[in-house]
Amino acid sequence: MTEWLKNAVFYEIYPQSFADSNADGIGDIQGIIEHLDYIRELGCNAVWLNPCFASPFLDAGYDVSDYKRVAPRYGTNADLKRLFDEVHKRGMHIMLDLVPGHTSWEHPWFKESLKPEKNPYSGRYVWTNNTWKDLTGVGHVSGSLRGLSDRNGSVGTNFYSHQPCLNYGFYEIDEPDWQQPVDSEDALATREAIKDVMRFWLQMGCDGFRVDMAGSLVKNDPDQEGTIALWQDFRKFLDEEFPEAAMISEWGQPDRSLRSGFHMDFMLHFGPSHYTALYHEDDPYFSRKGTGDAKAFIDYYKMCYEPTNGKGMICVPSGNHDMVRLSRYLDDEEIKIVFAFLLSLPGAPFIYYGDELGMRYLDSVVSVEGGYPRTGSRSPMQWDDSLNAGFSQAKAEELYIPIDPDADRPTVKKALEDKASVYHTVKELIRIRQCTPVLQSEAKIEFVFCEDHAYPLAYRRTDGKNSVLVLINPSQKASGFSYEGSLGAVLYQNGGGLKLEEGKLTVSPATAVFIKEETVR
Repeated sequence: MTEWLKNAVFYEIYPQSFADSNADGIGDIQGIIEHLDYIRELGCNAVWLNPCFASPFLDAGYDVSDYKRVAPRYGTNADLKRLFDEVHKRGMHIMLDLVPGHTSWEHPWFKESLKPEKNPYSGRYVWTNNTWKDLTGVGHVSGSLRGLSDRNGSVGTNFYSHQPCLNYGFYEIDEPDWQQPVDSEDALATREAIKDVMRFWLQMGCDGFRVDMAGSLVKNDPDQEGTIALWQDFRKFLDEEFPEAAMISEWGQPDRSLRSGFHMDFMLHFGPSHYTALYHEDDPYFSRKGTGDAKAFIDYYKMCYEPTNGKGMICVPSGNHDMVRLSRYLDDEEIKIVFAFLLSLPGAPFIYYGDELGMRYLDSVVSVEGGYPRTGSRSPMQWDDSLNAGFSQAKAEELYIPIDPDADRPTVKKALEDKASVYHTVKELIRIRQCTPVLQSEAKIEFVFCEDHAYPLAYRRTDGKNSVLVLINPSQKASGFSYEGSLGAVLYQNGGGLKLEEGKLTVSPATAVFIKEETVR
C-alpha cells in the first residue's frame, strides 16, 4: 500500500461550498488554500477534492467537459498546482475526484462522436447502430439518448441523461453488430485517454484519485470480471509510472475493488450495506432512543473485511455530498459518539466538510446543479458570524446555495471557543488515533459484541501485541455483555465510563470508551 494511506484521515471538500475568495458567491481554489491550516489543525492529513474541472455543471461537476482544465469559476490550472504545493508544504496529501465512466454531452469527444462520418471518437461512447435501438436492460447503462444528431444510433447514459457513458467495451456480447469487446480498438483508446488524464494531474503533483462509479465501466459485466481486469491494467500503468499514486474506489465491494488494484474501497450508503441504519435513518443505531440496530451493517462489514486479509482497507465516511448530514437525525452529543466509532475503524476515515461542526441538513433549499434532495447537504461552510457566515462577501442571493438561516447555526468560530463542541471531540479523537498505531488503518478488527437490536457495540483493534477495546453505547440505558479479560488504561472516554464485575462489562448510557486490554481470554 502507498505508505501515507496507512495513517490518512481525509477531509472531503466540496469546492463550490467551502470558501469564496473573490466574492462571486461560489467557493474556489484560493479559498481552499486560505483554510488549509484549519484542516491541518483539526488533524486531517489528506484532502479529497470533489470535481473541479470544466463543466456545464448540470451535475455539480460530475459532468466533465474538459478533464485537463480547472473550471474558471474555481480558478486556473496554476491555482490547482499551487493548491497541491500548499498541501504538500503542510505534510498533507490530496486526491482528486476522477469521473471515468461518463462525460458531459458538451465534451469535445462527445461532439465529435455525434458526427455521422467515421472519426477517431465515433467509438469513444456506447452507441447502438440504429436510432430506433435503445439500451434498455443493458448492464451498467441507465438510459439512452437518440435524435441528437444525424448519426444513426442511440447513445447510452450514466445516471443523468446529459452524461453519455464512455466505451470500455462489453464483457458479454449479445448483439455483436454494435457491442464491442473490451479489447476492441475503441475501448482501448478510451482506456488510454483516461490514463492520459491521470498522468496529466499526477505529473502536476496530485497524490492520487478517488474514482467515481469505479465498478460500472465495462458494460454487460454481471460479475464485474471485465471491469476488474480493466482496473488491473490501470494499476499496472500506475505501478510503472506513478507507484506512489493512491487509488480509492467508489465501488462498495472490497473483494472486487482490492483485487482490481485499488488501495481502499468506500462503504457505500446505498445497496446492501445497511450503512444508513447507523445514523442516517429515522431510527438510527446512534440515537439515544436505543431502538436501532447495527447487526446488519456489522455483518456486511465483516463480509467486506474478510477479503482485505486483515488490512481493513474500507473507508467509512461521516457523510458526503450525496448523503443527508449527520445532524438530520442526531444531535451533537450523539454525533460525538458517531465520530468515536468512525475514527476507531480500520481504513481511512473520511470527514465531510462541516460534519465536524454538526452543520445542519437544509430541508427547504431548492435543487442546485442536479443536487435535488442532496442540495441540503451542500450548503456553504460556516466559518464565523460575519456576512454569509464568513463563506463569501457576495450578496446573499448570489450564493451558490443559501446559508443556514438559523442565527444559532454552528460555525468554526463558535466551535473553537467551545471546548465541549463536536469539533474538539473530533480533534481529540484524531489525535488519539494518530498516536495509537493499533487504532490506525491496518491493525485488525475483531467484533466482540454485536447482537440484533442490542447495545453496546464492542470491538477490538489489535496488531497481535497490543490490543484496544472500543465500546460504543449510544443508548440512554446502561448496557453490558459477558467479558473475560482484564482492562488497563483508558485512552478515550466520552460519557459515564465502564464497570467490570463478575465477568460482565457494563457501559454507561451515551458513552464511548477506548481502553487497553491487559489480557484477553
